[in-house]
Amino acid sequence: MVFVGGSAAVSALLVGSPSSTVQALRYALAAAVLAGLARVSRRRVLRPRGREWAWLAGVAVAGLVVFNVALVHGARHAEPAVFGVAVASVPLVLALLGPLLDGRTTGGAVWLAAGLVTAGAVLVVGFGRADAVGVAWAVVVLVCEAAFTLLAVPVLGRLGPWGVSVHTTWMAAAAFGVLGVVTEGPLALNRLGWPELAAGAYLSLGVTALAFVCWYGAVARLGAGRAGLLTGIAPVAAAAVGVALGEPWPGPAVWVGILVVATGLVVGLARPADDALTGATAAPVEVAR
Repeated sequence: MVFVGGSAAVSALLVGSPSSTVQALRYALAAAVLAGLARVSRRRVLRPRGREWAWLAGVAVAGLVVFNVALVHGARHAEPAVFGVAVASVPLVLALLGPLLDGRTTGGAVWLAAGLVTAGAVLVVGFGRADAVGVAWAVVVLVCEAAFTLLAVPVLGRLGPWGVSVHTTWMAAAAFGVLGVVTEGPLALNRLGWPELAAGAYLSLGVTALAFVCWYGAVARLGAGRAGLLTGIAPVAAAAVGVALGEPWPGPAVWVGILVVATGLVVGLARPADDALTGATAAPVEVAR
């Protein structure tokens, strides 16, 4: 989530570039890196079977392709804070729907924590202005962000974090490749300069390859509901990166929001491990080796 939050400033370098082509390169590189690291570390990336293909395709299409398309088109109708609020609402969605998919139970502490994290994150990012189209795109962003986690839950038990990450990234690379050729032309790659390529490499290695494995590992160990609380770290990281890059220090509302997010994380994660690791996806991470 720190990588995701810090990616906002890097993504600004891609404004005006052929976005689908950049995303295709991003996910292709991430898939290659993940597959290589899995081989070096002797982790088996299992081949999907049956309905697993559909779940993985859902993650790739909704959680990666449509999510990024919604951000690009939505930015024309809404301020970034609007999409920050949409992502900040994810903990509540995961707390509600996550246990239904992974066979866990969500107690009142997680519900309270999800509310605190959401409220704190909203204070950090603000509300922003948007027209009706922008609000609609923000809803799409919320649904896709939740789908990125929820659609992976049924396959994490057998494929593990590495398998889910490898298969969804190469699927997204293929989808964006086709989309890029159709909408931007086969020579769009020639319009990319070194800043755009460097930004794409950071998004590929940090925000995709490393972050995906970490995130799905957290979901497998904690459950979707509790792992969803960690999304509150993203806007806090974004605020910190902004200050590091020369932006003004946050105002009082942001500091209060950070404190509320921290409180929510403590409330939701400071629980005994016994009732946290029960259910269908509680299989150890080594299942993918």
